[in-house]
Amino acid sequence: MINRWLVWIGLLVITIRAPAQTSANGVTYVNTYKALAMAEMQRSGVPAAITLAQGLHESEAGTSDLVKSSNNHFGIKCREDWKGEVVYHDDDRRGECFRSYASAADSYRDHSDFLKLSARYAFLFTLDPTDYEGWAYGLKKAGYATNIRYSQILIKLVREYNLQQYTLIAMGKMAAADEVILTMPGGAVVSGGAGGGVGPGGAGAAYGKPSAAEAGQPVASGDSGGTTAAAPDVSYPEGEFTINRTKVVYAPAGVALLSIAGKYDIPLGRLLDFNDMKEEDVLVRGQLIFLQRKRRTGSIAFHVVREGEDLYSIAQSEGVRLQDLLEMNQLTPEAQPAAGEKVYLQGSAPSPPRLVGRQ
Repeated sequence: MINRWLVWIGLLVITIRAPAQTSANGVTYVNTYKALAMAEMQRSGVPAAITLAQGLHESEAGTSDLVKSSNNHFGIKCREDWKGEVVYHDDDRRGECFRSYASAADSYRDHSDFLKLSARYAFLFTLDPTDYEGWAYGLKKAGYATNIRYSQILIKLVREYNLQQYTLIAMGKMAAADEVILTMPGGAVVSGGAGGGVGPGGAGAAYGKPSAAEAGQPVASGDSGGTTAAAPDVSYPEGEFTINRTKVVYAPAGVALLSIAGKYDIPLGRLLDFNDMKEEDVLVRGQLIFLQRKRRTGSIAFHVVREGEDLYSIAQSEGVRLQDLLEMNQLTPEAQPAAGEKVYLQGSAPSPPRLVGRQ
């Protein structure tokens, strides 16, 4: 009897110590959304590893009923300040109100803003972005989830899926070429960007893969000891999505603006006005094209300038009218803010940002 108990205990210890295996759904999820998580880290500062771990857990690797019905990858509930679309879903209580998004990209962006703009999560942004354990425990402490094991779940997912590498790539501390690509159990490689169906407008839609510079997005990533590093490619959903609560599409180089205007039934002159353009026939490089007038202010307080960005690309990436951006920051159209400077998006800057070539 004692020997039998010893054998059982030994098997239990082996089971506990054995590394958990990644799932096929999890591998597909990470490879589909890693570029989006890295782009959001560069925009907002939320570590890509944490974003992906939360997305994996909250959406059940893209298979939950909530994500399929609403593209809500992070289980964010409506709350009183939410003005967007909603769905109702059983969670802690029956029929709770959850935010609904047109695309996965909208969900990822709202998740970043939800953390960045909330006072109760502010302390997280004082942590080293590579401290995923600190972020995991901090999210639980701040009340993001009621599960008492929430921190341990996120930490486990970061380790199992090697998610820390995406934080390091986004920061410029690891070359994108050194990424260890996740493979399916059994060794099959799954490429990101056009993964299986995860709800309307989500990963089931084809994604374009413009370079960061082409897309009007950051070209260099954060704290890299003064050096600049190429940012990961940014993926946008095919068709309409939203930035700063404004409808937008990504148009690749070579597309005629007249064709976009015709497709969305918008006079060409208005389309040019929406995008702070004076004259344009065929796009010489891929970029975001807004289908509505951009907002006067942004969804976050300020944008940290990255190497290669100009005021126009910042205005497009944040969905803010260029003239309002210039006025808030006391700048002229030809000014070029230096990398690392803050461009204010919600009110007047205390002083103009330092410009390229000036101390």
